[in-house]
Amino acid sequence: MKNMLEEIGYNMKDVVETLEKNYEEALKNENFYELVSKLNYPKKELMKYTSRLEDCAKEYEHCKYCKSLLECQNTLSGYAYLPCVRDRGLNFEYQMCRYRKKIEENSKYLNNITIFEGSEELKKTSMKEIDVKDKNRHSAIKWIQNFIKSYEKNPYQKGLYLYGNFGVGKSYFISALFNELAKKDVKSVIVFWPDFLRSLKFSVGNDYKNKAEFMEKYEKVRKAPLLLIDDIGAEVTTEWGRDEIFCPLVQYRMEQKLPTFFTSNLDLKLLEEHFSCSKNKTNEVKATRIISRIEQLTDQIEMVSMNRRK
Repeated sequence: MKNMLEEIGYNMKDVVETLEKNYEEALKNENFYELVSKLNYPKKELMKYTSRLEDCAKEYEHCKYCKSLLECQNTLSGYAYLPCVRDRGLNFEYQMCRYRKKIEENSKYLNNITIFEGSEELKKTSMKEIDVKDKNRHSAIKWIQNFIKSYEKNPYQKGLYLYGNFGVGKSYFISALFNELAKKDVKSVIVFWPDFLRSLKFSVGNDYKNKAEFMEKYEKVRKAPLLLIDDIGAEVTTEWGRDEIFCPLVQYRMEQKLPTFFTSNLDLKLLEEHFSCSKNKTNEVKATRIISRIEQLTDQIEMVSMNRRK
């Protein structure tokens, strides 16, 4: 028994010596030495992780001399696999590089914009990218610029009903406005209305959890400081969607004086016709009431131009 214990002891001694030898050899690398020196961690513990630390040293070196995110040579672009001491233990994790951090910080304002059933590409819109040479856009551009200037002093003002032919950039315009105000920490919601109605309808017809999600989503839309109802008039008119969803929504926002924006291919007269018909029923009174609320909520501008989606 004694001989066996002695043999185990000798084997452990060999292992420790090998670990130490490999660690000392690794220390000859400048980047490895810099990396472990910053850890302020016991050598006897670091020796156990020499191989992983060498991998980290390679990523550390890449970051050390990197000039931009486009030059990143690490396994995960914009991140470095590095060691850190936490809770008295040695951990290895991916840490964001300085360039990635800058990008994240510069785009943090986009968290102020929520999109339901629409394209996340709308978050990439910018007032600087709007074509100002097209005279057909001048009235809309001027309106948006005035709204941005006046919003800080008066957040309770009219929104915009922006209508015109397909693909002229109506959604882009309003999204760019929202992005500009998001930089000032103003929260907004963008809703692609036809798909949003379909998702709500699905939620209502399912279990309690979906109904709870429906209420949470609907309330967020209803109470948003800024709201864009995108492509209104493209949905199929139903009594439920018109009377139970849309009408209470615009009624609330009108009462609370919350800026509300709409984009549509229809002018208000055609939109009234759209709302008046559901299946085989016609209800001009309800349609007229809705249009009256939209008129109180918004200024109306027509934007006619070439289709920019081609």
